[in-house]
Amino acid sequence: MPIEKLTPLLKEKLGEFDASGRLKGAESITTGIVEPTAGKGPRFLIEGHGTRPFLRMNSNSYLGLSFATRVLEAEEEAVRRYGVGPGAVRFISGTWAPHVKLEKRLAAFHGREAAMLFSSAYATVMGVLPPLISDQTLVLSDELNHNSIINAIALARPAEKRVYKHLDYHELTRQLGAYTNKCRRAVVVTDGVFSMRGDHARLDEIMRICKQFHPLYAEGVIVIADDSHGVGAFGETGRGTEEVVGAQVDVLIGTLGKAFGVNGGYVTTSQPVIDYLRETSPFYIYSNPITPSEAEAARTAVDRVDSAEGRGLLDHLRAMTNRFREGLRAQGLETVEGEHPVVPLLVRDTMRTIALVKHLRDNAILATGLAFPVVPKGEEEIRFQISADHSTADIDEALAALASFATS
Repeated sequence: MPIEKLTPLLKEKLGEFDASGRLKGAESITTGIVEPTAGKGPRFLIEGHGTRPFLRMNSNSYLGLSFATRVLEAEEEAVRRYGVGPGAVRFISGTWAPHVKLEKRLAAFHGREAAMLFSSAYATVMGVLPPLISDQTLVLSDELNHNSIINAIALARPAEKRVYKHLDYHELTRQLGAYTNKCRRAVVVTDGVFSMRGDHARLDEIMRICKQFHPLYAEGVIVIADDSHGVGAFGETGRGTEEVVGAQVDVLIGTLGKAFGVNGGYVTTSQPVIDYLRETSPFYIYSNPITPSEAEAARTAVDRVDSAEGRGLLDHLRAMTNRFREGLRAQGLETVEGEHPVVPLLVRDTMRTIALVKHLRDNAILATGLAFPVVPKGEEEIRFQISADHSTADIDEALAALASFATS
């Protein structure tokens, strides 16, 4: 059936997005990679710009493991052994030995009993929260939680949902106290590292508060953290926000597609919870898993992070992050304090944000701008993401481009 009746409505909506500043528009297409040379990290070729190389400062690949030789070799070896796809969802015939080995490795890495793979981190959040939320559950969520958490809560349809102000644990305490006689279960869900600001949740404080209220709910209080931006890139050994604050949550969600450099998502927790999720999570039951070769590449990446070589990468990542942060301060530019390689530059003006992103691109630097109405007025920013692939020359090049904008 033709869709000519729908077409003008869709075009009208796209026009509204464009007029309001919400239209994402055409995507940049990466066509090639220029190998590191002369003290500089890798550069990227972008369609429409010929052979001009760009410095990428908007990638989640915090350790550069997407290009690590051993990770590449592991995937190449596995794809020849197991093929390019899993062949089915896991409960039919899509579970391969690399999937099981990776799940065991992730559980051990995080000090948990078990782990479970999903096709992406987004799918993990959507697949984990609803089965753990009943129609007698109170859900409490940080106001800056990722879109996946917001949508997962909506899908779950809890008895009550409350959003507490960002990192406001006094408000969290008040909200937990208000529902002890109204809901049988409480679920507190938070990002570990907040992807737009690079700050992190005080998981130790959240766990302390929830332990106080746990006896007051018939089915207890559960803490779930999505630490996709933290795992692999944050903490002395890359174990994320839990390592930084010195506390473990009940259910931890992570990704293989950021610091580990591959693809897919996972959850790690107790064995009974994992067993339950395998039986009840539609995003697991009805979706193909990552490929066996991706699982082998990811396991190799986890091994690399969990080694002396990995700690060296993390040390370098921290050094480059500190260099960039200090460079921003030296120029009198505003950022959010923290140690994570997400470093926001607070511009606080939409038109200036748009102009600065264009200036950076004109200087062959890729960075992501967030302007109103994507963020509230006065909160406009450019999100820089530092990588272990970056050299001091790369960091200084980006800082020089920022300095030249101020004088242009």
